[in-house]
Amino acid sequence: MSVPELLRARRVAPSILSADFARLGAQVAAVMDAGARVIHVDVMDGHFVPPITIGPLVVSALADQVHAAGGMLDVHLMIERPERQVAEFARAGADAITVHAEATPHLHYALHAIKETDCAAGAAVNPATPPEALREVGELLDLALCMSVNPGWGGQPFIAASLGKLAALRALLPDHVAIEVDGGVDPETAGPCAEQGATLLVAGSAVFGAEDPAAAYAAIAAAAGAT
Repeated sequence: MSVPELLRARRVAPSILSADFARLGAQVAAVMDAGARVIHVDVMDGHFVPPITIGPLVVSALADQVHAAGGMLDVHLMIERPERQVAEFARAGADAITVHAEATPHLHYALHAIKETDCAAGAAVNPATPPEALREVGELLDLALCMSVNPGWGGQPFIAASLGKLAALRALLPDHVAIEVDGGVDPETAGPCAEQGATLLVAGSAVFGAEDPAAAYAAIAAAAGAT
């Protein structure tokens, strides 16, 4: 299935930020066997957000496995000046690359840089950033990511005001743009997010922090009415 087709349906995207990296391949296989087709990769640089996580090498390590199973790698760059790293992540096997509106003075340029790699282009907004920050780049977007926690750490509680923001993004942006939500997504919050227009729901600790990640994925997908 192509990336545009994967983005058109409502889906839950397990985030490997919360996975056991000693068993990363096996854990990704488990959620993909349960139906996941979008694997979310959180990249943090220690500057835009305090933690440092992973880079292109991990994307490259997962790319063949995820693609062979009919899935895509959704790379979320929580890094300063992300346009400088876009090409490297694309070469590593990313299928979609999302940059933060707050992390670059040249969002339009950064999105063009993503498009030039043939990856799907996404822009993210933090909880304090209004949806209107994406108005002028709507036609360049394949997805818009609403952060429903402050970026940088897994396991935070869902910010309730994000529901209104999801609805605002859906109303603001062209119909072809997938609306993604990231932070605090679990069986209780997934349904309300979907009702407000979210079509791609990122879940990290609620999936990989569970005793049975595959069952946890399935429960969130059912709550969201996801494919």
